[in-house]
Amino acid sequence: MDADDDVPALPADTLLLLQAFATEKDARAKQFEDLKAKAEHDFDDGNGKLSMDLFGEDWNQSQFWYTDATARTLAKQLLNGVTSDSCIAVVSAPSVYIALRNILSEDDSIVKPRLCLLEYDKRFEVFGGDFVYYDFQQPLRLPQELKSNFDRIICDPPFLSEDCQTKTALTVRFLARSWSPYQDNTGSRFISCTGERMEAVITKLYAKIGVSTTTFEPQHSKGLSNEFRCYANFECNDWKWR
Repeated sequence: MDADDDVPALPADTLLLLQAFATEKDARAKQFEDLKAKAEHDFDDGNGKLSMDLFGEDWNQSQFWYTDATARTLAKQLLNGVTSDSCIAVVSAPSVYIALRNILSEDDSIVKPRLCLLEYDKRFEVFGGDFVYYDFQQPLRLPQELKSNFDRIICDPPFLSEDCQTKTALTVRFLARSWSPYQDNTGSRFISCTGERMEAVITKLYAKIGVSTTTFEPQHSKGLSNEFRCYANFECNDWKWR
């Protein structure tokens, strides 16, 4: 008997599925390589439009992308009044980061601030130096050069729990250039988007910088069963405090 006869063979349909999976994986890898190359030069050149379409949501990681309209509204408020000294931190909200990049590429009149995406999903490493790996379970395990460096911060904690919200707040405090209410373009402009049931936790954690519930209701591209709210320490054309 040939030794190969002892090796179990996979059914033909299983082999076809494996082949299809490998082909799709290779295609997606090429897409990301192309995106990485594009990301490396488009921001400086001011060309091209980025999309979240390549980044499929992983619900196991509590990933729920915003609609383009929501992401752009949030991004516009982060950019409102920026100066050459401004730095924007985007914590666990990659669709807002994409919107920031797109708005900056579309409008040459806006001063280009430093952008930093703090994110657990390493697919976003394609954005090079803007990407910082971030795990909310280790909220202060961050490069020291980020400490007290950001005057505009948005966060969308991945889980609706007091533990997750509290650890994210530690990260925000680490990043914030100042920890006082935002008034007359001074202080740190801050936004948190999370569930309605987190209202008491959010207003307590960020009481010192004047965060309140706003009238703006973030929308998600594939819908979300939980009621979502936008909390901020400033009012603007897009929202007022409730």
